[in-house]
Amino acid sequence: MKLTQTKRLERLQERYQNGGMDRRTFLGLSAAAAASAGLIARWSGPALAAVTEVRFDGWGGVVQEAIDKYAFQPYTKKTGVKVVQGTFGDENEIITKVKTSNPGDFQIVHSSGVEYYKKYVDGGWVSEINEANIPNMVNVMAAMIEPFRKMTPKLSAVPYDYGTTGIAYNTKVISPEEAKEKGANLLIDKKYAGKIGGYGDMVTRVWYAALQSGQNPNDIKDIEAVWAKVREARDMTKKYWSSGAELMDLLSKEEIVVTEAWSGRIAALQQQGKPVAYLDPKGSYAWMEDMLILKGSPMAECEELVNFMLDPATAIAVAEGQNYPPSLDPNKVKLTDKITKLPAYDPTGTMTALTFADPNYWAANNDAWTKQWDRISKGA
Repeated sequence: MKLTQTKRLERLQERYQNGGMDRRTFLGLSAAAAASAGLIARWSGPALAAVTEVRFDGWGGVVQEAIDKYAFQPYTKKTGVKVVQGTFGDENEIITKVKTSNPGDFQIVHSSGVEYYKKYVDGGWVSEINEANIPNMVNVMAAMIEPFRKMTPKLSAVPYDYGTTGIAYNTKVISPEEAKEKGANLLIDKKYAGKIGGYGDMVTRVWYAALQSGQNPNDIKDIEAVWAKVREARDMTKKYWSSGAELMDLLSKEEIVVTEAWSGRIAALQQQGKPVAYLDPKGSYAWMEDMLILKGSPMAECEELVNFMLDPATAIAVAEGQNYPPSLDPNKVKLTDKITKLPAYDPTGTMTALTFADPNYWAANNDAWTKQWDRISKGA
């Protein structure tokens, strides 16, 4: 069946938004098709207008401040494209919004690695990046890209940084020797009851309870033993925090003396001179973050922005500002002393020393475990 010019234009636009052609080609073909069909008035608006802004949603706080200062502001100055920013404390918040929004309403998400990538893939919200438009990907660690490519050979996300959820403790109360000896069990030490904090999400609760019950978090054999540890920790916890800013506030004010913590946020506290130390116990939860481009986004502009962010000078400046190591391969790019001293930094570029969540295993258990954690958090 012969396509109408209007249908041809719609297909061209869909192909462009999904990353199937670059902006210049799209504009040329669309303009030609529109002119031949006498549709200039209709298609000379949003479809052909230059993109003037890109939407970004991230974690807020010092992390997003660093990205804005060292990446977004220079990018806007160079291109004239504004980065409109939103924030979230838990990525499930943005997933809920994406579910009920139109394609293109949300565009780039500072996402939490392969576990969350699977959620976007399963939801049908991913795009297909034209990697030729992101040449700086050549400097990204292959070990970080591989897990994403196993899920979708045509990527919708590019790894950007990584870190760990380890243990932070007040050095005026707890010695390094005690912390190292007790490891994950420091978080359920009765002598610190009422001064213990924790991240209030299911994954962290189950992960550390698995360690405390002597199990592999990626292959739990006795889930009831895990829930028993979750309840034990709950009964000693002063407060569950929900954002990096809240974590830093609780430790700074010494309302808590020990908690799970995000490595970069503790590095920031240490740079402020706070009496806080950081430990990654054996099996500590490691994660990588990515710049995820959602379906319906203006692909060429999003790809251009991500490529700009991956420029070594930009990525290093952001890493130093947010205190998380970049995804740049240290065998290809010389990193600064500040970065090589950050918690969780991997000097090999292989990531083999870090323990990441198995996305398929956790996805299979996510709903049931989330419901159970919600019950326990309410006192069950």
